[in-house]
Amino acid sequence: MKNLRTTISNWFDKLDGQWRAMPVKKQHRYTLLLFLGYALLSVVVLLKVCYDVAKSDNTLTIEHIENPINRKNNSSVSPQDSIRTILKHKNYERQ
Repeated sequence: MKNLRTTISNWFDKLDGQWRAMPVKKQHRYTLLLFLGYALLSVVVLLKVCYDVAKSDNTLTIEHIENPINRKNNSSVSPQDSIRTILKHKNYERQ
């Protein structure tokens, strides 16, 4: 684990050194391009959300929740609660 941490730390130190060696004008240009890319991505996502909201004609129907036990079911299997089912393994039983 320490080896991984040192490797990552050395890699970040190397990147930081490369960033600091770069001229300030180039640093400014890269920062501006990254910000513009982020802003463009944000605008695209907002437009997509607005388009999806305006397009949808779905209506929300509110109904009562039915109890599955009280429903009339024609199957011969009775509903069982999986929490109450106790599965025993032979290794854990007394002999």
